[in-house]
Amino acid sequence: MAATTSSGATPQSLTLHGRSRVLEIGFSDGSLFRIPFELMRVYSPSAEVQGHGPGQEVLQTGKREVDIETLEPVGNYAVQPRFSDGHDSGIFSWDYLYFLGSQQDQLWAEYERRLAEAGVDRDAPMAAAGGHGCKH
Repeated sequence: MAATTSSGATPQSLTLHGRSRVLEIGFSDGSLFRIPFELMRVYSPSAEVQGHGPGQEVLQTGKREVDIETLEPVGNYAVQPRFSDGHDSGIFSWDYLYFLGSQQDQLWAEYERRLAEAGVDRDAPMAAAGGHGCKH
């Protein structure tokens, strides 16, 4: 774990807590984040979730109970989780994990706003995928 974030912090520790469903990550600047698996899944940096451009994001629902089955290193700059719902195409850089950890409150609020705008419940099952052509 040698690469740094844009703030210059390097990851120092990484622990999956299966029972509480959080990824705990500590950085060299003293920051320690406990990022819920659900937040990671909802904000996965993959094209499947983010789309291929602004406004193409796919609202994720039914992810409260999602687990991370495996967490593989990607070079020295990221990790790639395999979630229990089969999603495994998101590569989470140290910078992105730092962002998720430091902005959790705002990200949860944004997620809840998007759910409300769509008239969907957080625990609703995902709608059928609409052939966007991405490999899952």
